[in-house]
Amino acid sequence: MFELHPRLSQDCIQLGRFPLCRVLLMNESRYPWFILVPERENIVEIHQLTDEDQVQLIRESSHFAGVLAELFRADKMNIAAIGNLVPQLHLHHVVRYRNDPAWPGPIWGRFDPKPYDERAVIDVKEKLKYSPLRDFSFFD
Repeated sequence: MFELHPRLSQDCIQLGRFPLCRVLLMNESRYPWFILVPERENIVEIHQLTDEDQVQLIRESSHFAGVLAELFRADKMNIAAIGNLVPQLHLHHVVRYRNDPAWPGPIWGRFDPKPYDERAVIDVKEKLKYSPLRDFSFFD
């Protein structure tokens, strides 16, 4: 049975899911930073997914990245599957701006997190709710 890694549970806000992936919002308000986690047990790397799940992951990631880029008016989308601290397969989707605090470098380890307040989380959810996300269901 799929279980979300404790570090992801601790550091993120669970938003909803696509057919394959759980969708999380990293609790770092400097960046619109989302994470897709394939809901499969004991998967560390993309190549460990079935061929069908690999294709579905790319579909979900690509569609989500396009929607995020449009909704948040991204200068650049950073998408990465690093997994050095959290071994469970997960893909970061970070909306980047030329004027963000870490530009042009990576965001990892630059600052202590600046958590979202309750209103800002609602705003992100509302933005996604009225976006053209296909096959997405929100958690209550």
